[in-house]
Amino acid sequence: MPERDRPAEDMRLLVQSIRDCAIFMLDPLGRIVSWNAGAQRIKGYAAEEIIGRHFSVFYPSEDVAAGHPATELAVAAADGQWEEEGWRVRKDGTRFWARVVITALHDEHGGLRGFGKVTRDLTERRSMARALDERGVLLARLIEAQERERRRIANDVHGDTIQSMVAVGMRLRLLESRLRDSPLPAEYADAVHGIDEAVDAAADRLRELAFRLRPPEEGLVASLAAYMETVMAGTGVRCELAHDLDAEPPAEAAITVFRVCQEALTNVARHAGASSVTVSLVSLDRGVHVRVRDDGVGLARPGGQTGHFGLVEMRERAETAGGWWDIKGERGAGTTVEFWVPAVPRRLP
Repeated sequence: MPERDRPAEDMRLLVQSIRDCAIFMLDPLGRIVSWNAGAQRIKGYAAEEIIGRHFSVFYPSEDVAAGHPATELAVAAADGQWEEEGWRVRKDGTRFWARVVITALHDEHGGLRGFGKVTRDLTERRSMARALDERGVLLARLIEAQERERRRIANDVHGDTIQSMVAVGMRLRLLESRLRDSPLPAEYADAVHGIDEAVDAAADRLRELAFRLRPPEEGLVASLAAYMETVMAGTGVRCELAHDLDAEPPAEAAITVFRVCQEALTNVARHAGASSVTVSLVSLDRGVHVRVRDDGVGLARPGGQTGHFGLVEMRERAETAGGWWDIKGERGAGTTVEFWVPAVPRRLP
């Protein structure tokens, strides 16, 4: 190799060997033209899988729909550089919090040759920071207060309202028995029997409501298993729970995961037309990554019904906890709700 080419080759080898940063090049249209070891480690793609594809593949679907990748290239081309922090997507579909710098590269005549892109995975650092910040502490206290109020309502419903309805049902059955033995027309006893059945059905619905309101108390996995066995059993949907957690998440993370899964399973039971659903939980990036997959009718349009209260609530719970949430599903091919929340214990004063 000529001596004059050695510095360039040394620099190429240095960039290729760096593993804690994704460093790669884009052509002027945003297509990937180089790939280093750090990019493969962080994003999950081998060079032969990703070179030639557009870099928007690393962005969440909502950012792609909003035109963020094109905007970033346009700003970098105009101003020389673009910097931001935000969510990016790995090959397996999981997200990570990244610091991204895009730098425009020009030739000696000022023509745009492409872009250099550097990405650092800051997910763990962000999780640790959120565990210490004031907003995180307030969130933990808010979740604790919400769950305490839910428990109080559940206990009131179960210990007062349901017991009163049970007593009413016993009196109605006694009255029905006496009417059956009396000379009065049978329709009187039939009417009382119908009221008794309505009271029993209402009591059953209240029992389910009370169960839904109670927060997880036996650990996340055990609580989800109990919920799926108790509530989903009557829906006809076959349920499976898979888990690979390093440890029990802290209370606020466990409650967030439980509530989002609860809403997702309710949607499956009511709207998906599914015969089976699988909930999987794994430890990832100092957090809990969850997928709820069903084999139902899928989504009418990408992103689902974004205004649907249940979807909004799931997204807000995950994002308020410092995580992310997504929903995908081709029509007729089932739906996947996917989310991640940090699982770093809060330091409450």
